Amino acid sequence: MAGASVCCVAQPASWCVPGTLGSLSEGSPCHHPAASSSAHATLPGGGVAWRLPSLPQTTLPACLSVPVGGHQRRYSRRLAVRGSVESPAVVPPPPVAPAAPACIVAVVGASAASPLQGEPWTAVMAHMAQRLLWTDPAFVMHVVRDTDLPPIPSSQGSAPPIVVVVGVHDDAVGQRVVQRYAEALTLMALDCGPAVEAAVRLGGSFQHPRSALAGLLAKLPWGPAAARRQLAATIGSAWGRNRADDVLFGLLLLVDAFVRPVPQLAGLRAQDLGTLQKMATKCGPQIWACLTDASCKQALDCLNACPPNDQVCSYRCIVTYESPLLEAFSLCVLQKHNCLGLHAEPPALPAVQPMAAFRGQPLTHTAAEDIFVGWLRDPARQQAGRLAWSWRVVAGVNAAYDSFPCQYQLFYRGKARNSLWYDPVFKVQKLDSGEVVWRRRHYRVRRGDAPGTFYFSVLDNGVTSNEYWRIVDCPDDLSWALFYYAGAAAAAGQAYSGAVLVTPDGDWPGKEQEERLCAALDAAGIKLWELYRVDNKSCDGAPLDISSKELSPQGVESSLFES
Repeated sequence: MAGASVCCVAQPASWCVPGTLGSLSEGSPCHHPAASSSAHATLPGGGVAWRLPSLPQTTLPACLSVPVGGHQRRYSRRLAVRGSVESPAVVPPPPVAPAAPACIVAVVGASAASPLQGEPWTAVMAHMAQRLLWTDPAFVMHVVRDTDLPPIPSSQGSAPPIVVVVGVHDDAVGQRVVQRYAEALTLMALDCGPAVEAAVRLGGSFQHPRSALAGLLAKLPWGPAAARRQLAATIGSAWGRNRADDVLFGLLLLVDAFVRPVPQLAGLRAQDLGTLQKMATKCGPQIWACLTDASCKQALDCLNACPPNDQVCSYRCIVTYESPLLEAFSLCVLQKHNCLGLHAEPPALPAVQPMAAFRGQPLTHTAAEDIFVGWLRDPARQQAGRLAWSWRVVAGVNAAYDSFPCQYQLFYRGKARNSLWYDPVFKVQKLDSGEVVWRRRHYRVRRGDAPGTFYFSVLDNGVTSNEYWRIVDCPDDLSWALFYYAGAAAAAGQAYSGAVLVTPDGDWPGKEQEERLCAALDAAGIKLWELYRVDNKSCDGAPLDISSKELSPQGVESSLFES
C-alpha cells in the first residue's frame, strides 16, 4: 500500500544462500564498462556524464528474492506539446534482463536521530526500504536495529552483498556490528562513530588502508582504488546533503556498483568520443555561441561543478543563468539531437491515486480543473473573496523544484476546448550576485484518463519535461490541496517526482485538518519529514499577469464558488 513503511528484520542466513554470481565480465548483469580516468560533467537539465573506472572483479552471494506485488507497467504515454519540441532522437534503451535482486542490510542505531527534521533513523531507513522497492521490486533492503543483531551464521558465504550502518555512534556497539558482518564485501557508514568508519570497505577493499603498501596503492590516481575513492566520495557527498532523495541515491549507487546496473543511473555513465563528435557536428554554432558568452559560459561552469545527480545544484545554476543562448544550447544538444543518448521515464511507483469524490459527488474532469483554478479571479472583474492567483505553495517534497521562496500557482482555462494552462511563479536568489529575481514557467495541461489526473508539459530552458499530476485531496471549502506529480526530462536523462501542499494564503492548514492532511500524505507515499517549508515572506511584486490572448472567452474563474 502506498505510504506504508516496511521494516524487515533479517534472519540469519535465511534470505541469502551460499553461492556466487561469478566474476564480473563483459555482458554479465554486474558488468561496468571500463574507463581510463574518472571525471563527470553536468549538463543543462540535470544530465550528467560521469566517467568511472571499472571496479575490480569479485564474487557475490546469490540472494533470494523476497516476493513483492506485481510491478505496475511503466508510464510511457507521449505528450504532444504545443510550442515545444518533441525529440524523435530520444530512444528508450533496450530492456534490462532480469538479474539477481539487490540484498541490502541496513543496521540502524535504535535511538539515533537523523538530520531530516530529527526523525529517527529507524523510520527514515524503513521508508528508504519502501522507496527502493518503488524503484525496482528486486531492490530489497532489510532494516535491523543495532540492538537486534542476528547471530553470526555458522556457514560461510552467507553475508549480504551490501551492509549500510546508520547512526551507530557507540564504539562497543559498532565493533559488534562490524564483527557480525565481517564477511560482507561492501560496508558503508552514514552518521557513525570511529569503530564503524574504520571498517568501511567497497568491494572488499578497505577505504582506510591497513598496510603501507595498501596505502600507497590507494593513492594512485587511476585503477580500481581511484574508482572506489570516487564512489565513496560521491556517496558521502550525497549523504552529506541531508536530503531524503540523496539517501536513496547513495543506496542506488551501491547497488549499481556491486550488484547490478541501475537503469535510473544510466546518465552517470561515461560518454565516448562519438558523443563529442555528434555535439560538434549537430550543434557547433550553439556551442560556440554559449562558450563565448560570459553568462552562458558561467552556466556551463556552474553545472559542471555540481556533484553527480544533485538536481538542486543543477537547477539553481539553470535558474540563475537562464538566457536565450543557454536555451539554444540545451535545445540543440539535448532536446533536438539527444547527443548524449539519454532517456528517462516518469517514475511509475508509488501508484498514487486521485481523489474519488468532491463535495459528495464523484469527481469529474470539470470539477478537477476547477480545483486547480482554485482561488483565481477573472482579471477583467473584481470578485470578492477571489485572489490574483490560484494557490500558494506551503511545502513541497522535491528539494530541486518545490522549495523556492514565494511560489504562486496560476491555473487558467485557454481558448481551445478543454484546454488548461499552468504558470508557476517563484522567487530565485542568483548564485553569482545574490540578486533576487522572479522566474516563471508556462505548462500546457491536458486531462488524463481518470478525473483528477493530468498530463503537464513544459519547455524549460530548452529541455522538454513531461509530467503526470494527480489531485490527491482537497476539502470542499478549498482550504488546502495536495497535488502529486511524477515527471521526466527524457533528453536530459532525468526522472523525478514530487508533491506540493497548497493553500490560498500560503499558510499551513489549520489543526482541524491535520488528520485528513496526514492521510493524504500517506496515500501519496510521503512522510511529513520529507516536506520542505516554503518561505512566503517578502513576496510583493510577483509577476502574476495573464495574457488575454490565452484566456478562455468564458473567463478563468472556477465555478466552485458560484453556489
